[in-house]
Amino acid sequence: MKTTAIYFSPTGTSKRGCVAIAGALQAGAEEIDVTIGKEAHKREFTKEDVVVFGAPVYGGRVFKGLKERLKEIKGQKTPCVITVTYGNRDYDDALLELADIAIAQGFLPIAGAALIGEHTFGRIQVGRPNEKDITEDIAFAQKILAKLQAKNITSLQLPGNRPYVHGEEGMRHVGFIPSTDENCTNCGLCAQECPEGAIDRGDYSKIDEIKCISCFRCIRICPVHAKKMDTEAYKNFAEDFTKKLENPRENQFFL
Repeated sequence: MKTTAIYFSPTGTSKRGCVAIAGALQAGAEEIDVTIGKEAHKREFTKEDVVVFGAPVYGGRVFKGLKERLKEIKGQKTPCVITVTYGNRDYDDALLELADIAIAQGFLPIAGAALIGEHTFGRIQVGRPNEKDITEDIAFAQKILAKLQAKNITSLQLPGNRPYVHGEEGMRHVGFIPSTDENCTNCGLCAQECPEGAIDRGDYSKIDEIKCISCFRCIRICPVHAKKMDTEAYKNFAEDFTKKLENPRENQFFL
């Protein structure tokens, strides 16, 4: 059995749970990061393989460009684990949607997990996933492994609605566009690492408001902290959002 973790993870949060589960299924599991670049990653998997998919939740759905990134990743009734990461609000239809994408590509979901992670906005579930979360992920992986070893390769029911609650596009553009201050050294890292190519490669302070998905990857990776999200409108939203989602939720596992 060969295990592969495939994830879209702009700030690394969704990657952690996905990789933890894959690594517990097989030490040294392969990783395929589909975060950067819209080009499809071509791979084919067999019934003898296991794939763990990971992605963050955007307004109850998965990232709009994920299907395109996975279109050349094919399975042959390949067992897979579906994971989505969210920060207290809800994952709504995202887990089911990612499972549907995987099924359309020839995979067979045998387990799923809605994992808690630090929200991009405000101060919600700060530091998650933490050590306890990773321990839970590993324990879940052991149960998946037992299911695989027992050859109990059956599909499962995951929570969610069809049609998806937020429609075909769902909540995709939230309008929080990072600014750039005078500390910028024009290193170009933000433009190179932007999942949607929204940052102008001639002027790194210019961000396409339509392409930007407000993932704040550029803020997290800027080596001189030149990218910021400090408008009054955002600060007020983040404060209210933090209060609204102050009640903690925990990881949910489906097997």
